[in-house]
Amino acid sequence: MHSGELARLAGVTVRALRHYHRVGVLAEPERRSNGYREYDVHDLIRVLRIRRLAALGISLDRMPELLDDAHADAGELLDELDAELAARIAHLTAQRKVIGLLRAGNAAPDIPPELAPFLAVFARGLAPDLARFDRDQSVLLAHLAGEEGMPHVTRFYQRLAEPDLAAAVIDTSERFGRLGPASTDEDIAALVEDLLATFAPVIAELSASEEPLDLGATADRLPELTADLLNDTQRRALGELQRRLEGDGADEADSEPR
Repeated sequence: MHSGELARLAGVTVRALRHYHRVGVLAEPERRSNGYREYDVHDLIRVLRIRRLAALGISLDRMPELLDDAHADAGELLDELDAELAARIAHLTAQRKVIGLLRAGNAAPDIPPELAPFLAVFARGLAPDLARFDRDQSVLLAHLAGEEGMPHVTRFYQRLAEPDLAAAVIDTSERFGRLGPASTDEDIAALVEDLLATFAPVIAELSASEEPLDLGATADRLPELTADLLNDTQRRALGELQRRLEGDGADEADSEPR
């Protein structure tokens, strides 16, 4: 057989045969007088064995011992392959779970899947710019929180999405999205008060039940996000909200028994 015939019978390509030669799992046969390599049935069987081993996930560099030693003990290798496949199956199962969460929340693939159901609730009626801010903020928070802090972030979003708070969150979010140059000081002050009434109890509730989330030094990136995606009036309102939240927290700390 020439290389084309061998490749066709074995179900591989001529390029694959050349690769087998280069890595040393298939010996190069003698060439005919016309310069073509001449293969026989033993080469065909060798290639079929290579294909079968490759189908199990065995790499080419580990094949010679199995191909050349009829008494080779493959038990340890098969155990390793089985463990690798189990890990891959677990990974794929986790991926499917993530996809299911994203589909259930009708969310984009780049959204943190744990937050997808809650972001879908908050996105109703939001302007595109504010919806983008909400999405980007969730992506950044998920990264800054890390694996350990993600449950804390998820519980915060979950609490806000519960029926007794969701309507207030959506209302204040829509009002926040309408802030602009025409907004008065009274508009801003009223919204800040309503935001405090909505968010402060949730923050206090979660802080009382678990350790506060530490975003570390990289939390400085959050102000950069607001600078890029929010207008001056919205940033002013957020700054006032933050000041009030920090002030209320300090007042509560001062009032506690020492």
